[in-house]
Amino acid sequence: MSKGKNPIDRFEKLLTTRWLQILLGCLSIIAFVALWVLASMYLEESGSDKAVFLPGPRTVADAFFDSFESLPGLSDPAIGYRVTMWDLILSSMGRFLSGFFVAFMLAFPLGLLMGSLKTVESLGRPIVEIFRPIPPLAWVPIFVLIFGAFWGPAGIVFLGAFFPILINVIFGVKSVDVTLIDAARTLGAKRSDIFLKVVVPATVPYLMTGVKIGLGVAWMCIVAAEFIGIQGGTGLGYWLSLSSMTYGLYPYTYAAMIMIAILSTLTTGLAGLLEQRFYKWSGMK
Repeated sequence: MSKGKNPIDRFEKLLTTRWLQILLGCLSIIAFVALWVLASMYLEESGSDKAVFLPGPRTVADAFFDSFESLPGLSDPAIGYRVTMWDLILSSMGRFLSGFFVAFMLAFPLGLLMGSLKTVESLGRPIVEIFRPIPPLAWVPIFVLIFGAFWGPAGIVFLGAFFPILINVIFGVKSVDVTLIDAARTLGAKRSDIFLKVVVPATVPYLMTGVKIGLGVAWMCIVAAEFIGIQGGTGLGYWLSLSSMTYGLYPYTYAAMIMIAILSTLTTGLAGLLEQRFYKWSGMK
């Protein structure tokens, strides 16, 4: 029997197909929702006082779609004032993108310099190691008091994204194959050309790893910063706190969680798409 017709080889090939991966992903989501339904039904039918904290998927779905029309507690229909999920998204995304953009614009070049120049690394490493272990959320009260309801949480996002990007870029620069650098020198490349055309492109995979990690941490930071530090403002984190702890609107709380998951998935997916575009443009893959 030829290798191509071996049942084991066929099964292994099937496991690697994209459609099967999509199918398995859908099955995992279906299984999660099924467990959610069972848990919610069990609590409700058993008469548990905890049932209110775990509404069923359909109730949450209704709250999710209704939240794009109006959010109870924040809106006042009597005077025509409405706050919707769109307002929360725009508010949180503004803080998120501002903080992440500043983190990226500082961490990338600084990481390249610290990875390439020992003098810069000697100057920057002690500061990095002092502040890196401090949880970003520890800064929430100080940042909100100093920088306000917008730049305070944005600053927490900056701290959450800055260090993953910086550390990965430094590691990427130090991991560049010396053979590539020697080959470029042999061909007469200048130091600036080696840096821009060899070191920087070779560091991109590490950069993108840092970006993806930074995006995940940044979403946790923005939600927690709005949850803890903003009073009388807007944002997904603020609504999580208000809907659960003040109004007891738990379906809307879960709806906000779903929205955060969607936004996080979209931003990480966009980062992955940009990474693949770069690889295709540069001929690396």
